[in-house]
Formats: sequence, C-alpha cells, structure tokens
Amino acid sequence: MNYFLVIFLTAFVLSLIFSPAAIKLAPKIGAIDIPKDNRRMHTKAMPRFGGMAIFIGVIAALIVLEFFIMGKVQVMGKIIKTDTRLTGVIIGGALIYIVGIIDDLKGMSAKVKFFCQIICAVIVFQFGIRIEFFTNHFGEGHSYISGIISLIVTVIWIVGITNTVNLIDGLDGLAAGVACIASFSIAYTAYIHGMYLVALAMLAIGGGALGFLPFNFHPAKIFMGDGGSLFLGFLLASISIIGPVKGAAMMATVVPVLVLGVPIFDTAFAILRRLINRRPIMEADKGHLHHRLMAAGLGQRRSVLTLYGISGIMGVAAILFSRDLFLESAGLFIIALSFIYIYLTDESSPFLQLNIKEKKQ
Repeated sequence: MNYFLVIFLTAFVLSLIFSPAAIKLAPKIGAIDIPKDNRRMHTKAMPRFGGMAIFIGVIAALIVLEFFIMGKVQVMGKIIKTDTRLTGVIIGGALIYIVGIIDDLKGMSAKVKFFCQIICAVIVFQFGIRIEFFTNHFGEGHSYISGIISLIVTVIWIVGITNTVNLIDGLDGLAAGVACIASFSIAYTAYIHGMYLVALAMLAIGGGALGFLPFNFHPAKIFMGDGGSLFLGFLLASISIIGPVKGAAMMATVVPVLVLGVPIFDTAFAILRRLINRRPIMEADKGHLHHRLMAAGLGQRRSVLTLYGISGIMGVAAILFSRDLFLESAGLFIIALSFIYIYLTDESSPFLQLNIKEKKQ
C-alpha cells in the first residue's frame, strides 16, 4: 500500500503547493476569467490558471509511477510491468493541457479545439491505448473490433469524455470534485480486479484534483480553466481503457459510463436540447444541470454537494456492477437517474419557466 500512498501524495501535495502559485501567476500572464454574460456564476474577475497545479501534480506522479515503480516493485505479489501506454498518456495529457492553456490565454475556436482533441486521442491510440473489444457482461465471449473501427470508437470515447468534464466546469469545485470521485471509484474497481497500473494512475488523477479542490470549492479563489478540465477529462478517458484483456472492456465502457454518469447525461441532454431548439450544438447555454440547480435556489455550495452525491451513487453502482452485482447496481443507477430526471425536468424551476416563456414568444 506504500506505493499507492506515494503516488496519491505526490499528486496531492504538489497540486496543493502549486495552487497558490497559480493564483499569483494568473494575473501576470492574463489568465483571468472576466464575467461577460449571464451564464457566469461569478460576478468578479477570477484567476483561471489552476490547471497548472493539477497538471504538475498528476504528471509528476505518473512519471514517478513509470520510472520508479513500474518494472521494479510488486503489489500483492504481482510485478507492475513496464507499459509504453503510460508514456502515451503522459504525452497526450501534456499536449491536451497545452491546447487548454492556449484556449485560456488566447482563445480558440470550437472547431480547432475539437480537431486538437482528436489529434491527442490518435496519439494515445498509437501508443496502444485503444478499445478493441466489448465484453458481454450478461453472457460469455467478446465482440472484437479492430483497425479503423477501433480507432474511431477509441477517439469518440476519449474526445467525448474529455468534453463532458470540460462542460460541467461551471460551478466552484464541480469538475474537480466529480473527477476526484470518478477517479477514486475507478481506482478501487481496478484494484479489486488486480489492475494495479490503472489503480495507481487513477490515484494520481484523484490526488491532483483533491489537492486543487480547497482553492476551487465555493467561494473559489481560482478556476482550473480549460487547461485543467480538458486535462482531467482526457486522462480519465485514456487511463480507463488501459488494462489486461480480462478487464479492459469493463473498464473502458460500463464502469466509466456509470461513474461519469452526471456529466455524460448532462452533455447528452444539452445536445438534445440544442437540437430541439435549433441551436448550434457547440453553443453555450444556461440549461446544464448545475444551472438548473442554481435556478431552483440551491446556491453554489448545495448544488455542487448535490451533484457530488449523485456522482458518488454512480461510483458505488459502478463498483457493484464490476463485481457482477447487477441488481444492486441497477437499483442505485435508477435512484441516481431519478434525481437527474427531477432536476432536468422540474417545471417549477425559474429557468425552465423562462425557457417556456421564450419559446411561446
């Protein structure tokens, strides 16, 4: 267990140390978020460079994992073998972070940012991080895919999860907290199934997000910016599909989908909402789940804690599912979906009433 603590504490402590440094550095380089529209939940200019602290903490922990632990130590009697896929994660993660930083400082069109995300996903695919089959969890056997189909599925998965985390970064502490819950849930799932590399890497993500959270939770002193949210989403998506043949499909599909249920369903609902209203899919609006909770009068702190709770339920459901406890997992999943449905369709919400009024006009 010492190795798990080393990886977690490396990411956590470095993120904790560099967050105040990011607060001081942000104004000097122009990384400031100035509220310009009513979508913003803050009313004053805020530093927007917290992704630096998360990036330094997580990447440092992953480097320690690759060069000082992999191939040199045993966990539960099993040597953690060297794996070039982790190198791909580090390279891809660094590139996606640079993309986010450029967007934070200079601005970047949605199309260019989307293209860069695809390039980063293709890079990690070339390092062997890919979805190559799906497991029939309710029967036997696998459905295999390869070549261009595997590439397309992998890129869609990585780019999709990257953007879901980016889209929920709308309230103080929301994206960091959800990423923390997701990474710890996947880490525990990987650990109990003997996938120690995935467990250690996910602890690095969780440590980096948790170290940043004290400075980002309401009232926030700093935002992570696109650099942080894209980086966290990209790593969650990429590392979740690293694993031995026996457990790869489970880690790549069911578990992350359950754990990241809140941002995934929120993103899907946002796309559907914009299609129905004949709005561009990439256009920002104020109809996300966290905006609805705010409109209902919960406030930032309670809204975020509510979403933490739903994410936690999803995380436990994912763990139970991985242990073939399908009935128990389904029960928790239905409970979480019920809460999401209530918050997304509550007609008493002031925002929803405004939406209805605008449509009538």
